[in-house]
Amino acid sequence: MAQTILTLNAGSSSIKFALFDAEKREPHRLLSGELEGIGERPHLRVKDTEGKVIADENWEHNQSQDPHDEPMAAVMRWLASHYGKGTVQAIGHRIVHGGPKYHQPVKVTPEIYDELAALTPFAPLHQPSCVGPIRAIMRQRPDLPQIACFDTAFHYTMPPIAHRIAVPNSYDRKGVRRYGFHGLSYEHIARRLKRERPELLGGRVLVAHVGNGASLCALRDGKSIATTMGFSVLDGMMMGTRCGHLDPGVLLYMLKEEHLSPDEVENLLYHHAGLLGVSGVSSDMRELRQQSDKPDVAMALELFSYRFAEQAGAMVMALGGLDTLIFTAGIGEHDAAFRQESCNRLAWMGIAFDEAANKAHAPIISKPESRVTVLVVPADEEASIFQHVQSVLTQGDENER
Repeated sequence: MAQTILTLNAGSSSIKFALFDAEKREPHRLLSGELEGIGERPHLRVKDTEGKVIADENWEHNQSQDPHDEPMAAVMRWLASHYGKGTVQAIGHRIVHGGPKYHQPVKVTPEIYDELAALTPFAPLHQPSCVGPIRAIMRQRPDLPQIACFDTAFHYTMPPIAHRIAVPNSYDRKGVRRYGFHGLSYEHIARRLKRERPELLGGRVLVAHVGNGASLCALRDGKSIATTMGFSVLDGMMMGTRCGHLDPGVLLYMLKEEHLSPDEVENLLYHHAGLLGVSGVSSDMRELRQQSDKPDVAMALELFSYRFAEQAGAMVMALGGLDTLIFTAGIGEHDAAFRQESCNRLAWMGIAFDEAANKAHAPIISKPESRVTVLVVPADEEASIFQHVQSVLTQGDENER
């Protein structure tokens, strides 16, 4: 049996995974899947490379167990039964926060696991979900290498001024600074540009990762110089259920005047704001488009593109202009109306928008005469994780020689 690498991309109650051929240098996906309902009623779905469902299982969660134990055991059992026991050479994990220390992928040891878990206050709703599968695999397969790949690491190249928050120095020393996220997605875009459109990479590139979570990243020579998310994933763009950039005075109002607890404020800003909060209907862009005749929904859609353009302006300032704009992730790749609304707001930058190409979801949605080239590029965080795992394993082999 061929050796494989498993990648895990964990969310708050679900895990996306993919299996890659470990013997190929470039990402060669063998299958993809998702675990949903973790901690409640887990559901495992696996698809082949053509999107055909080849496994569909669910079961009741045992309340006495760690919520990640049985789901991870189920994935490993399924892989063993179809690809052979021991076929998985290593597992790569997307870890949302690496803190001030981790800006390179690293093989997880018990000590490093404890350090990653200790970063939970920096990402309270995401970090536990990222490290949970690591903990489960450590118990089940302690011999299996696990590689942590950090969403914050790509932005380590930002200049100090872009990292700094205007609070007393004591907070900066504690790690309270701007980190940025979605780094694995931006890294994939930068790598793809280098391979397919190197003439663009040296210019001023703005990448828009727009899904349920959303951010923008300014690239120079394929490296991050600024991004819209900061200390947490709440900052920057308006998102599906998150507020985006917010006057801190609003938080003080909630705490002092409405007497909300910190947990209640956290729940509101992470789960009940954004598109959902403004529309009062849904965080799903597809549902909102269908109900766009409702005033609150129309406001949510307009505010979404307005905040996008507002945040894009800040990134263009950091770049000193704009040569290329790239849309990626769920909304960025699939919502033609959002792309058009956003580009119309940025037309002053020299975007000549091609409506026909946009409606057809073409790779290039700007006209030939456009001063700014506008692209649509599929996201693939799993490919970035795979390449990081390969790199760490190769370095380990070299060190053993």
